[in-house]
Amino acid sequence: MRRLLVAAFLTLGLLATPSVAHAAAEPLPEPKVTPIQVTGPAAERLNLIILGDGYQADQQSLFRADVDRNLAVMWATEPFRTYRDYINVYAVELASVDYGVRCDPDGRKRNPDGTIRDTGEREGPLDTKDTALRMIFQNGCAEPLARGVVYGGAPVGCASHPGPAPCETGNQALNRILDTYVTPALGIPRNAQNLQSLAIFNTFTYGGIGGTSATTSGGSPQGPLISLHELGHSLGTLLDEYPYSSRDVIRPCYTGPEPSSFHHTIYTSEQQMIADQHKWFRWLGEPSLSGGRVGLHEGGGTYPCGQRRPSEHSMMRWLGFDWDQVGRENMVARITGLRNSGQMVVRGTPTGRVPHDGVLWAEAGRPRFHTLSFTWRADGQVIGTDQNLDLSAHPLPVGTVVTLEVRDPVGPDGTDWVRNPSTNNAADDSGFNGPRFVQQRSWIVAPASAPTSTPAAEITASTMTTQPLARDEVVFVETNHPADKVVRVSWALDGRPVANPANARTLDLSAKRLAKGNHTLTATATDRGTTDTVTWTIDNTPPTAARTLSEPLTTLPGRVEHPVYFDGWDMWLDPGDDQAGRYVVGQFRLDHDGWFNYFGFPERPMPASPFHFSHSGTVVKALTYGNLGTGGLSKAAFEQELPDDHPSGGFIPGFGTHTVEHRAIDPAGNIGPVGAYQATVLPGSSPACTSTLTGHQATVVATTGVTCLTGATVRGTVTVKPGAALVVRDSRITGALNTNGAQAVQIFGSTLVGATRLTGTTRDVTIAGSTFKGALTLKDNTQATASERYTRLAGAYGPILAGSRVKGTLTCTGNSAPVSGFGAPTEVTGARLGDCATL
Repeated sequence: MRRLLVAAFLTLGLLATPSVAHAAAEPLPEPKVTPIQVTGPAAERLNLIILGDGYQADQQSLFRADVDRNLAVMWATEPFRTYRDYINVYAVELASVDYGVRCDPDGRKRNPDGTIRDTGEREGPLDTKDTALRMIFQNGCAEPLARGVVYGGAPVGCASHPGPAPCETGNQALNRILDTYVTPALGIPRNAQNLQSLAIFNTFTYGGIGGTSATTSGGSPQGPLISLHELGHSLGTLLDEYPYSSRDVIRPCYTGPEPSSFHHTIYTSEQQMIADQHKWFRWLGEPSLSGGRVGLHEGGGTYPCGQRRPSEHSMMRWLGFDWDQVGRENMVARITGLRNSGQMVVRGTPTGRVPHDGVLWAEAGRPRFHTLSFTWRADGQVIGTDQNLDLSAHPLPVGTVVTLEVRDPVGPDGTDWVRNPSTNNAADDSGFNGPRFVQQRSWIVAPASAPTSTPAAEITASTMTTQPLARDEVVFVETNHPADKVVRVSWALDGRPVANPANARTLDLSAKRLAKGNHTLTATATDRGTTDTVTWTIDNTPPTAARTLSEPLTTLPGRVEHPVYFDGWDMWLDPGDDQAGRYVVGQFRLDHDGWFNYFGFPERPMPASPFHFSHSGTVVKALTYGNLGTGGLSKAAFEQELPDDHPSGGFIPGFGTHTVEHRAIDPAGNIGPVGAYQATVLPGSSPACTSTLTGHQATVVATTGVTCLTGATVRGTVTVKPGAALVVRDSRITGALNTNGAQAVQIFGSTLVGATRLTGTTRDVTIAGSTFKGALTLKDNTQATASERYTRLAGAYGPILAGSRVKGTLTCTGNSAPVSGFGAPTEVTGARLGDCATL
């Protein structure tokens, strides 16, 4: 029985070879090629070759873990998740003389055990490193924001370095390794149209570049996302959609002609784009897969304005998001058409004259979550829809032409992944009627009879058995093809037969309503007493993504967890699965605006570092991450400072209430259940306490400084004198609370039984998650803004009353601006007077 194998190397131990210095005489280990995933002959698959650079001989386990992390994110991302079986993956372990990469602007010193990259101890950009593929940060020795990493020239002083070719360039080294070690195993040349390489270089620093030979950072938290972005360039022919060429330089608006890119335009009207049937007009108005709505979004092609892109976010705009429909449409065409080959692979009965009673067959690629269609015709009439056609069941006159159409139903009537109806297969014009998705074959019925075959049953190919199946996967087998009959295939689930009246080679698990847990699936081929069987494990235990949030000011009551923060918060995700030993991908979605890959946080150690959300994000190397304001999670830092009247200006910080959903995707491709919470972000901060009171108190009078009641119970009244401040947390006040002329009053998660009267406060009144059983009066208070930009563009806000309960009368009058809850409503059961009458 022939089988297609996957040889995972993730459990291999460290090589024993010690770190190598330039003067070392001991030769480096030979390059080692390991098949990670082999789903078919190299000539019939897209072949991804992953090479390591800057990993010393004792660091190959680190390279293997980086490969696993990169592939896990790739297989979790469409269209790779669905078209995984169209791709072979090989890893090439290369031992480098030196650790790291040349001209790394943030180069860290190597940790003694070699498995920790972020030592925090910098060594500076070095141009003398000798690595297997000569990777170098372009201009990294001079530019702190360098990010492009390419195959460089020979390192400085190479003549004194060890090795057979110490002064070869990176491209020469790559070609030598591919020619000597890789392509002989694949049986295709290195310039084959269906071969794509990806080099992972050993550094914590963000970087990479696209092209036929893409590169990415192995240790960067965003490394796997860099890989996807660069493959979008090199495999998908997609261009950058971000708004800069240099991150910290604001370019003028683009004023040139219509860009040649299929996902950039100078059109400003969607109606005109539809009328002209131009570029992505078929997707306009659809909810974008990467968040928001497909339309004309300002900025792209490395310009902040003048060019427009389909979606607010996408993989080609900011790392972390998926491709939108326009990008996915092209990516899937490039995968099914084997990159530049342009043809969907179909193998079958050799075309020509065939016996009148013989069996015709065809095999093609197998998407994981839908099936291809096989349509057989004779004289224009459909005579079969299976992948095998037994002519003995369809007596046809000699000379009849039998045709077959094999179609991947990606068009609007199928999965709706491709809306371009073109019959072309060009890089930027591959339609669902073109040869990347549709293939035809034809035969002529001859008078000869099919020879009688010898009994034999063999499963020649199948869905991979070296990893569990997803619970909704379409599983397949292929069998041998006798000339005179169709080999029978039977299926069994947990030992119980599954009906297969059509003798199908596929089984759709999504229709089986499996119980949670693992299951066993078998397929058996049978031919006159001979059998062959293949077995899989079905993983129907969904992955999880447990969350941990930073300590809030308070948590609002309700079915959904709802913490309240000043300025922002941290979120840790812990993606997990019952199948141990492989990387599980975590994702989250902010305000329903596109799923984003969780990776910790840029430039911070993994996996201990949380993702940080804040009203305007955090700037890291001139890019903004975790932004809650206009434009979503990621932006160029300069975009937030553009003038209000700039086409990409008008940034508003994201104070308010936000919804965050999160989930996990396991190595089998199962998407776990979605968890969710809300978080309210308020402007401001709490003043530092000068006096803290806890436990039981009779009365409290705050005369100066900042008095903090924390976990306190006050039986009597609380009074705040002019100029003093009060911060109440998780406390209970039985008597009245009166302030007049206080500097600040903040109340979080507390209960106030008596009447509360806050008047004349000079800087800040902030109340969240508290219960007022008596009346609450907010009068003549001044709320000093914590964000001039927010107040200018979103409007002034007065005293903050968020997510609280007022059972008595609520009176608001004379305040500097209307009371605001920042999206967290307050429940008022008593009367509402003054400005709060419409609260």
